[in-house]
Amino acid sequence: MKITRVGRLLLLVLLVTLSAHYVVVVGTSSSLHGNTTDMLSLLDFKDAISLDLQQALMSWNDSTHFCNWEGVMCRLKTPRRVTSLNLVSQGLVGHISPSLGNLTFLHSLALTENTLAGEIPPSLGHLRRLRTLHLNNNTLQGNMPSFANCSKLKVLDVSVNNLVGQFPTDLPPDLQVLRIALNNLAGTIPTSLANITTLTMISFAYNHIRGNTPSDFASFSRLQHLYAGANQLAGRFPQSVLNLSTLINLALPLNGLSGEVPPNLCTSLPNLQKLALGGNFFLGHIPSSFTNASNLHLFDLADNNFTGLVPTTIGKLTKLLSFNLEYNQLQAHSKKDWEFLDSLGNCTKLQVFSMSYNHLSGHVPHSLGNISSLLQYLHLDENQLSGDFPYGITNLRNLIVVSLGGNHFTGVVPEWIGTLNTLQQIDLDTNLFTGVIPSSLSNLSQLGQLDLHSNQFIGQIPPSFGNFPMLQYLDISKNNLHSGVPMEIFGIPSVIGIDFSFNNLGGQLPIEIGNAKQLIYFRVSSNKLSGDVPNTLGDCESLEDIELDSNIFSGSIPTSLGKISSLKVLNFSSNNLTGSIPASLGNLQLLEKLDLSFNHLHGEVPTKGIFKNATVVRIYGNQGLCGGALELHMLTCSFMPSNSTRHKEYLVLKVVIPIASMVSLAMVIFGLIFWRGKHQGKSVSSPSFATKFPKVSFNDLARATEGFSTSNLIGRGRYSYVYQGKLAEEENEVAIKVFNLETRGAQKSFIAECNALRNVRHRNLLPILTACSSIDSDGNDFKALVYVFMPRGDLHKLLYSTQDHEGSSNLYLITMAERISILVDVADALEYLHHNNQGIMVHCDLKPSNILLDENMTAHVGDFGLARFKVGSTSSSQCNSSSSSVAVMGTIGYAAPEYAGGGQVSTAADVYSFGVVLLEIFIRRRPTDDMFKDGLNIVKFTEISFPDSVLEIVDPQLLQESEETPVVLKETSVNVLLPILNIGLRCTKASPGERITMHEVAAKLHGIRDAYLNAN
Repeated sequence: MKITRVGRLLLLVLLVTLSAHYVVVVGTSSSLHGNTTDMLSLLDFKDAISLDLQQALMSWNDSTHFCNWEGVMCRLKTPRRVTSLNLVSQGLVGHISPSLGNLTFLHSLALTENTLAGEIPPSLGHLRRLRTLHLNNNTLQGNMPSFANCSKLKVLDVSVNNLVGQFPTDLPPDLQVLRIALNNLAGTIPTSLANITTLTMISFAYNHIRGNTPSDFASFSRLQHLYAGANQLAGRFPQSVLNLSTLINLALPLNGLSGEVPPNLCTSLPNLQKLALGGNFFLGHIPSSFTNASNLHLFDLADNNFTGLVPTTIGKLTKLLSFNLEYNQLQAHSKKDWEFLDSLGNCTKLQVFSMSYNHLSGHVPHSLGNISSLLQYLHLDENQLSGDFPYGITNLRNLIVVSLGGNHFTGVVPEWIGTLNTLQQIDLDTNLFTGVIPSSLSNLSQLGQLDLHSNQFIGQIPPSFGNFPMLQYLDISKNNLHSGVPMEIFGIPSVIGIDFSFNNLGGQLPIEIGNAKQLIYFRVSSNKLSGDVPNTLGDCESLEDIELDSNIFSGSIPTSLGKISSLKVLNFSSNNLTGSIPASLGNLQLLEKLDLSFNHLHGEVPTKGIFKNATVVRIYGNQGLCGGALELHMLTCSFMPSNSTRHKEYLVLKVVIPIASMVSLAMVIFGLIFWRGKHQGKSVSSPSFATKFPKVSFNDLARATEGFSTSNLIGRGRYSYVYQGKLAEEENEVAIKVFNLETRGAQKSFIAECNALRNVRHRNLLPILTACSSIDSDGNDFKALVYVFMPRGDLHKLLYSTQDHEGSSNLYLITMAERISILVDVADALEYLHHNNQGIMVHCDLKPSNILLDENMTAHVGDFGLARFKVGSTSSSQCNSSSSSVAVMGTIGYAAPEYAGGGQVSTAADVYSFGVVLLEIFIRRRPTDDMFKDGLNIVKFTEISFPDSVLEIVDPQLLQESEETPVVLKETSVNVLLPILNIGLRCTKASPGERITMHEVAAKLHGIRDAYLNAN
């Protein structure tokens, strides 16, 4: 029997009355009263939840004792009282009931990563036994209540919400962890905070806290972590911090701090591992004392006003991984000034070194090549460096990015650069390099960006550049190149941007340009290109920017350009184009700038679309144009037809109109036949695939699956069932995804998946064969998609299946190489969706069950039922993205925390999901594993053990697959696991803005895989 809210209140009143009148049985009545109070309080909490996505509260009913309800723990002795409530990541939508304040025996309350709104109930501040409170990653609002009465509270985490008001002051006296980051808190840091001497962590980054750091901070004798970045702190470096000798992490970036950094900073803080002071106004010399912090592995002073030299004692930091001094005023000219490079050679673990935007000058010493062989990122751009290409780079065999742009380098770029096979980005722009472009660059199979603009290169564009398998951006503008545009360039499967402007290129533009389906911008301005503009340019369906101005193109403007719906900029000015302006250009809804000036165009100017806006259309310098919008101030076209015009009108009346009538009649007849056929159960292919894939009917799919037999069922999702079958036309097995149209959202999922798969082509996306939109044998709508069958199943089954499939507890052996390869495949697929496709596609539901494996263990990403197209930062109309729909998007455990808060669809959310999958692959635990409770999730579980104890949390199989000695095995495993797990942690940052992009992820994983395979 269900007890209503009113009934519960009456029952509570009755119990209180009874306890007052029957004092004799006080033991029994207080026991009953305590039990009932807790039960009623929990039911009030349930009433305040408007949506329970994971049905976590389904067990909360009268048929089960409340101590056995999901997420509830009670003490064992009587009376049974609630001691813990853990509902982390359950997709709860609603408010936090004040009745939780009646759970007076509560020790732990964890409601992390839900969509709880409203204020934090003040009643929680009266829970005297409460020890840990986790309300982070919700959408809570209002001010923080007082927790001063929670005398046993150790952990208070309300970060990543929408809280307002002042920095909290009413805090418990023995608090150890205070996390209030990523809110909208203002005001100053209260001096009373220093009274809580037990604090080990204070995190209030990304708020609006202003003013100075109180001098009373010196009393924090146990403080290890201080995160105060991205606020409005001002004044000089807080001297009180120097007394915090226990500090491990000190992060004060993106504030308004100024003055000099204390010279004894790291003498006073010898235990520092991370020091981040970037984005302030610090000046003066870099104190040499920082080398006293021998455990320092992150040192970031970027974007300040530091001057002078880099201390030569830097080599004492042997554990240094990242050294970032960019955007300062540091100098180096003489050999003595550059001695820090010699010292830096002792930092054998260094991976990131950046001194961009400083005042370095002269030749780069050869000692650059003595820097750590693990170096991946080298940034020396925007200085005054000169001389030949730095020879020392040849020793840095693990470089991913080399950036030397904005300097005064001269001479030729050496051919040996093509041997640095891990390179993914080369920036040599704005220098004085001469000679020909080395063709050896085409050997760099991982290169994604090549920027050579604004140099003095001569010769031709190497045709071998067409061999690049992963190149996205190619910029060789503003050089002295001649010859033509090689047709091979347009065969690069991943190319997004090409800029050959301001050279001396001649000849015709190859018709092969139409093969570059993913091309987003194409610029060849100010060359000597001639001939017709290829009609195939209209086949580049992803183009947003076309700039062909200042050449000698002739002929007419291709009408096929009207097919490029994504086009924003079109510049054909200063050529010899003739003919009329295609009316189809007026259909381009996104076109923002159109320049056709100084050609030989004639005829009437269209009046639709962009032609209505005279401020963004340039057509002057064409003597034959007339008409158009009044704002264009063109001459009025003559309405007196010539003899030839009258003859054309006669043909229209006598020939064209009768033909048009016959065509219309034929279309009506065809429509009747089509309607009749549909109601007789004939197949109707999805329009998205009608011209590309074979048509199949309901009957075809029924035969292929033996009548959709359960013996052929291989999987199911929220909207569909997946069957294995064999079509008559196909030699191989196929996977048939049949949508359950009775389920709400299934129809939209089918349409979304069709739209998503219509134009995507990548080796790591699940290949689709065809689609079916028809009528089943009972006359009901039927929709299905047919995919290539993946014999190894999905990644989830692979991770958690057994070797013999007969009840063995031994999980299937997945080698280190296979796990890395799967990650690389998935990263490549997401990088393509985020960066290489028409617009941007967000998958929205990445998880192991949506990653399929073929017979070669190659991974393919599938299930695009929730996918969203985005243009810029806005979701397209392919799928509307309201807050409500976003809130239920994805799968619990894998969905980004901002989705729970009603955040907008973003590629950063996909990155988060990928990070969780990465951690799951190597830890081999589901993110919903029972061990993840009380605020602990797979990300925090990894963070706690990273980097020193990672071998204790990863899948034990990874430590058993080699026959090496235990010592060698441990070192090898750590060297591989640390950079991989670090990528996972960078992908799963709480704030979307802190996460790395899939472009960076894919680049890093390719480097790790290649290094691992070469070493083994």
